[in-house]
Amino acid sequence: MAPLADFEKHRPQLWAVAYRITGSVADTEDALQETWMRWQLLPDDEAANPAAYLTTVVSRICLDQLGSARSRRETYVGPWLPEPIVGTVLGTVPGPEDRVTLDETVGIALLTVLEKLTPAERTAFVLHDVFSMPFTEISEVVGRTPTSVRQLASRARKRVRAESPRCSVDRAEHRRAVDAFLAAVMNGDFESLLSVLDPDVVWRSDGGGKVSAARRPVCGHENVARFAQGISRGFDPLSMRVLVRDVNGAPGIVSVDLAQGRVMVFAFTVHEGRITEVYAVANPDKLRHLRHLRHPDQLGHPDHPGHPEYLDPQGL
Repeated sequence: MAPLADFEKHRPQLWAVAYRITGSVADTEDALQETWMRWQLLPDDEAANPAAYLTTVVSRICLDQLGSARSRRETYVGPWLPEPIVGTVLGTVPGPEDRVTLDETVGIALLTVLEKLTPAERTAFVLHDVFSMPFTEISEVVGRTPTSVRQLASRARKRVRAESPRCSVDRAEHRRAVDAFLAAVMNGDFESLLSVLDPDVVWRSDGGGKVSAARRPVCGHENVARFAQGISRGFDPLSMRVLVRDVNGAPGIVSVDLAQGRVMVFAFTVHEGRITEVYAVANPDKLRHLRHLRHPDQLGHPDHPGHPEYLDPQGL
């Protein structure tokens, strides 16, 4: 049996690859579990390069998952958004530059665009453009020639560049826009809300037919402002909390309804100080991995009042 230590050593990288290919926390965990089972069956020393072997295995599993997921998403109710990561992004090693820039490769905006690619294009793009995997190795994952894989990655790259929203990689600028948005919403300040929204802003809601959510994108700053204020009217300060937290590597918002045990996660793209995209994930099936936020005794660091990242809406 292959050593457990080798698998655990590479687990963060495998998680990072799988999540970017699938856009799903649940599918990522399933892929890692299947990879671990296959690794256990591998004789000692059969994999000369454990990192390359494990990455190939997990990528193949994710590619298969994408094929079955596409048919499910064709009948999905309303916009389909990735399952958000709140807090530290697994599979990344924070460095000094992370204090001032955002990790676009795991951002909700990019993952949403990747949904428009074919499974093979998405896999080739993630493995080559994000993780610098050689085309010869990617060809073993997708079952095509290196030349064909190069073409897949090229087509994917062109589409990503054409369809990705304008966004800043400056963390401070992003945080200021999110703070201004939340303050304006909670204070009912319509004019301030308009000023922080790009005129062509788009709001996408993912309720999956499980909870109330807009089934079509809301476009334009006036429509988005009214929509956001409509949601805020349901806020109960006695049973709900609003937390400013990192969502997929960038400042976002988490709304927690302690009474009903519900969570909503909001991610944003920001360009030139204004919000250009809002992604609201409310489908409870996509937020199961955040169930620890639904209980008051779990709202400790950094969700507890007094922590720098906690935001009391009544104090805005």
